[in-house]
Amino acid sequence: MQKQVTLKQSFTVKGKGLHTGQFITATFCPAPTDYGYKIQRVDLQEQPVIDCVAENVGETQRGTVLVKDGIKVSTIEHAMAALYASGIDNCLIQLDGPEMPILDGSAILFVNAINKVGLEEQAANKNFYVVKKKIEVKGDNGEHIIITPDDEFCVNTMIAFNSKVLSSQFATLDHMNDFTSEVASARTFVFVREVQPLLELGLIKGGDLDNAIVIYENELPQAKFDALADKIGIAHRDATQLGYLNTRPLTWPNETARHKLLDIIGDLALIGRPIKGRIIATKPGHTINNKFAREIRRDIRKHEVQAPVYDPNKAPVIDINRIRELIPHRYPMLLVDKIIDIDENQIIGIKNVTVNEPFFQGHFPQEPVMPGVLLVEAMAQAGGMLVMSTLDEPEKWTAYFMKIDNVKFRHKVVPGDTLIFQVRLLGPVRHGISSMAGYIFVGDTLVAQAEFMAQIVKNK
Repeated sequence: MQKQVTLKQSFTVKGKGLHTGQFITATFCPAPTDYGYKIQRVDLQEQPVIDCVAENVGETQRGTVLVKDGIKVSTIEHAMAALYASGIDNCLIQLDGPEMPILDGSAILFVNAINKVGLEEQAANKNFYVVKKKIEVKGDNGEHIIITPDDEFCVNTMIAFNSKVLSSQFATLDHMNDFTSEVASARTFVFVREVQPLLELGLIKGGDLDNAIVIYENELPQAKFDALADKIGIAHRDATQLGYLNTRPLTWPNETARHKLLDIIGDLALIGRPIKGRIIATKPGHTINNKFAREIRRDIRKHEVQAPVYDPNKAPVIDINRIRELIPHRYPMLLVDKIIDIDENQIIGIKNVTVNEPFFQGHFPQEPVMPGVLLVEAMAQAGGMLVMSTLDEPEKWTAYFMKIDNVKFRHKVVPGDTLIFQVRLLGPVRHGISSMAGYIFVGDTLVAQAEFMAQIVKNK
């Protein structure tokens, strides 16, 4: 099981804000487990903190803008992409202005700073959002994003513009390890036809040819082109020559598509969990990206705990013979058949329920249903093995229930069901006492859950 990750130490980046033109400092700080990404406006008196989640996105016109209680933080997507692609789960960003520095218009300077300070593994496990079924979102102008099951997070994107210079392009990222070399340096881009309206709105005051690809696709009269060039600080040139206005060449022929892919990663970082799934995006943009992220957040709330992935073809990490060494239970009370995964904080076990279980004779003869109390007992047995596996001589110890709380039975268990137990420690074991949370799934359906406390006692 992969562990959560934060920064080993803080780092700072400084630069202009794309839209305000202000000189802004952003300090990225380590954060505790299960903290997520948060941004603190240290330039304001109360220094408010905004959670970087999809529901807090209030504007998507020319970037992703967080809004909470009237406080805004703009253009966060490149920093979010760098954090997410680096595998960071927890980070506090302290910002002394209303937007993230645009830097060179890509994510590479954020990534380089992260690599320089390094990462630190934390005690808690990563809480992946594992895609089990296709989720699809459509926009009003041909935008389309779907996510399908995959063993890791990967992205395919296609962009399409009615443009003489930039029409259709594709970009793919199959492995997040390739983000730094294949995507991080892709710069944001803008069409000349968009520049004048943005200037009139008081935006892109910090935009220039050092932090954006500028695409000139529709011929302007020379005088009008020269006036616009003066406003954005570029040299005069022949207005009949269409193309890219930048003197720095494109990093890749499809750099614009790669930047759209970068934006997708940054916007989907706001679901609050690392993803295992493949994104296929057509004509993506911040609006459809955020709509899609909110849809995934709704799916997460609907399935508050996701079922672990169970592959019956894989050999167990603890078989029934070792289980009998770890816990004293025997027929008819041994309720775990095998363990498929375990670490110091979590255990995942399996129970195959058959009609031959002795309790079905009386519960109930005409409609066999596994008693809820035995479901809790099965979770506790798995939890006992989690603790017992750390002992040198587990056969000399026994785990006893001390307390059970927050028990919920959500669906009946019947013959033929395969139960998947997931039991997590709620804190370190102290003085032989352990607190745990347990969940039981049949397929992807949560059927029971409980919190319980157990004491490990040495046998007489």
